Amino acid sequence: MESVEGARSFMTSGSAYDLFMGRYSRPLAVTFVETAGVSPGARALDVGCGPGALTGVLVGLLGADAVCAFDPSAPFVAECEARHPGVDVRLGRAEAIPFDDASFDYALAELVLHFVTDPQQAAIELKRVVRPGGLVAACVWDFGEGMEMLRHFWDAALIVDPGAPDEATTLRFGREGEIAELLAAAGFVDISEATLTVESHYQGFAELWSGFLAGIGPAGTFCLSLPADECARVREELFRSIGSPSGPFALAATARYAHGRRSI
Repeated sequence: MESVEGARSFMTSGSAYDLFMGRYSRPLAVTFVETAGVSPGARALDVGCGPGALTGVLVGLLGADAVCAFDPSAPFVAECEARHPGVDVRLGRAEAIPFDDASFDYALAELVLHFVTDPQQAAIELKRVVRPGGLVAACVWDFGEGMEMLRHFWDAALIVDPGAPDEATTLRFGREGEIAELLAAAGFVDISEATLTVESHYQGFAELWSGFLAGIGPAGTFCLSLPADECARVREELFRSIGSPSGPFALAATARYAHGRRSI
């Protein structure tokens, strides 16, 4: 099975992803599902499931036979299948969701929209796969200030390389109103916005830094692209930025959230 476009920086193991971002996406998934109001008896789709953080929360609430998922990364599809037996997990993109019309009560996209090539087409597809009255919800990190781990990294990277591709300026949907505007343009109704905040605890700075060295997402890809001396400088600046911790510490992460319903 070949991976599709858009998955290049996520062609990695589930354990590597967990070390870097899964430690945030798992608690975020719990808050995300609660805010969306997912309830037992529903059918739900995990859009861009990764190795399955949100899938697992949905399975715990709805049962494996009521949950489907897909992702553009073949390793993540395999990992999600292995972690959640009984879930229908497929390879696919948000712009061409590999499930039938009106198949779900909920379609949830956690930390996905900012990596979608054609968000407008993705919104149309999300509307297609939920039943009339069904709910589509999405959340994306607030890259400007709210996601401390990435904000500290990009602030450090910009000191070393002023041209660093800061996600706050290169990716969409991390600011207030952007997800809601996308849903409104696609014809969703009863649109609502919120912020979701979680945190992750690190045993020390080495644990944080090892996540970037896994090469996941824009930050990890940029980190590994640097010459060794510049990478070391980013490490030093990041260490200083988070307060030069000598032991355990925690970083908070806030996501922008919005949902809308398909009209009946």
